[in-house]
Amino acid sequence: MAEKRDCYEILGISKTATDDEIKKAYRRMAKQYHPDANPGNKEAEDKFKEVNEAYSILSDSEKKANYDRFGYAGVDPSAGGGGFGGGFSGGFDMGDIFDMFGGMFGGGGRSQRANAPMRGEDVGLRITIDFNESLFGCKKDVSYTRIENCGECGGSGAAKGTSPQTCRKCGGRGMINVQKRTPFGMMQSTVACDECGGRGKTIQTPCKECRGSGTVRKNKTLEVNIPAGIDNGQRIALHGQGDCGTNGGPAGDLIIQVVIRRHEYFVRDGFDLLLELPITFADAALGAKIEIPTPDGRGELAIPEGTQTGSTFAIRGKGVPKLNGRGRGDLLVTVVVETPKGLSKKQKELLKDFQDSMDDKNHAKKKSLFDKFKK
Repeated sequence: MAEKRDCYEILGISKTATDDEIKKAYRRMAKQYHPDANPGNKEAEDKFKEVNEAYSILSDSEKKANYDRFGYAGVDPSAGGGGFGGGFSGGFDMGDIFDMFGGMFGGGGRSQRANAPMRGEDVGLRITIDFNESLFGCKKDVSYTRIENCGECGGSGAAKGTSPQTCRKCGGRGMINVQKRTPFGMMQSTVACDECGGRGKTIQTPCKECRGSGTVRKNKTLEVNIPAGIDNGQRIALHGQGDCGTNGGPAGDLIIQVVIRRHEYFVRDGFDLLLELPITFADAALGAKIEIPTPDGRGELAIPEGTQTGSTFAIRGKGVPKLNGRGRGDLLVTVVVETPKGLSKKQKELLKDFQDSMDDKNHAKKKSLFDKFKK
């Protein structure tokens, strides 16, 4: 008999993995090797059984402790060749390894079957929109590929005029009980039926369109409403638009991640918009009314006399619409006084005359600093 692989190796986790990490690893591996996803694949079926057994041990604190201490001999005497006493007399029931299906199919315990309804996978998609489209909302057509029930056979997997037959070996349960005689008595375990691959039904004449799987991959186009105020990286979920479920389970969702192109001069900060506005020295000193851009078009900002670089002015209600539909943020305009370059001789003379006409009262901050420095 081939030596069993280590449970931690089977699930691809370390011996220090948490309960949550064990469960996540199991779900990933079980979905990969599930018979419904690998019809007729004996190797995948064997791996599916192996994954189930590993999880049944590591998800049970008592079994895990015994396994960590004694290996398989601590949970299955037939695997360890003896040497571990107590608790494994005849008739030991391993049916609880299917408790794990509660994590996959939304139910719990042994009442769940291998062919129970299972929700379809979510489909992920990323779209890019302009900055203004994110502010005011828009409609976008998105195209993607998803798994759907085969239209030729209605998802049964059987050719037209035929139908799947209830598996004679498992009676439609999708699972069978297997007994093994050990030095400690008979041991019983519940595994996926090897006749139907855990589906509970067999197909004599497969559908030519889907080759017996019951599903096909199809391209689909939908019109999506992008809400006003959506932020970069946020997701939109369209329920039921993902891959179809199996055994009558519901379809998954289409998850759309929104990427927003950068704006030429606006920067978003929550529901506010930031704008850096360069102004001239004369505008800052004398005050002025300056035309500025806003998300709604042109606007006007009043610059008071003596405005300093870094001063910020708020224009109420000109920011990002709030997703709940109640109001908008503000447009925050920060002014930067631009020092003139490339002055002519005449301009330099005028500026020098202007500088000579200044006194301490015109530069209060400068005077305050030098007064402190002198002290």
